[in-house]
Amino acid sequence: MRIFPDIAALKHAAAAGDSELGVSQWVTVDQAMIDRFAEATGDFQWIHVDVARAKASAFGSTIAHGWLTLSLLARLSNETYRVEQLAARLNYGCNKVRFTAPVPAGSRLRATFRIVAVEDVPQGARLTSEATVERDGSDKPVCVAELVGILIPPG
Repeated sequence: MRIFPDIAALKHAAAAGDSELGVSQWVTVDQAMIDRFAEATGDFQWIHVDVARAKASAFGSTIAHGWLTLSLLARLSNETYRVEQLAARLNYGCNKVRFTAPVPAGSRLRATFRIVAVEDVPQGARLTSEATVERDGSDKPVCVAELVGILIPPG
């Protein structure tokens, strides 16, 4: 876990070229997680939820929704780095997202995060970071995303 005492320390690291935020722990994306995501989003495409049909597909099993992989980045970033002395850390969106390889059910994923930019905004600071999600046992990332968040200091 990389901890920045405040926004100024994060900005200092970015200005000094110290862009590595860290690597998360592994998380297993099992069929139960995929099914819960399908239930929450209403996306019941067979490649995600029909185990028998997916087993006969080119993938050989069900695969996670791309949006599930992207959604895991909130969890994975929270266990990788933290900026203290914040009133709030808000998701502002994504500049780029690519789902570069499938995530078969049962896969273990982790993400590497790095700073792209830290810019002043009226609320505090806008942090742009890049997340690269890897699957255990694969050389190709499954997702690369540029994330944008707003960091709001206290008071």
